[in-house]
Amino acid sequence: MQEFDFYINPQKPTLGLYVRKGAGLPDLADARQWQLEGTVPETDLPREALKGLEANGHAFQELGG
Repeated sequence: MQEFDFYINPQKPTLGLYVRKGAGLPDLADARQWQLEGTVPETDLPREALKGLEANGHAFQELGG
């Protein structure tokens, strides 16, 4: 089972970002604005996030606020 790192931008706490575990955020110009919150197994990810991860290597998710 795959795992993914989950990041939150403290300035925009209603937006989360998933990337493959250990990949980091090398492609983001504003990577320092994101804070690692933990690791999530693929079984806990929404279907749309998994699709984004498969297609792009990352996925954003709107979080409940």
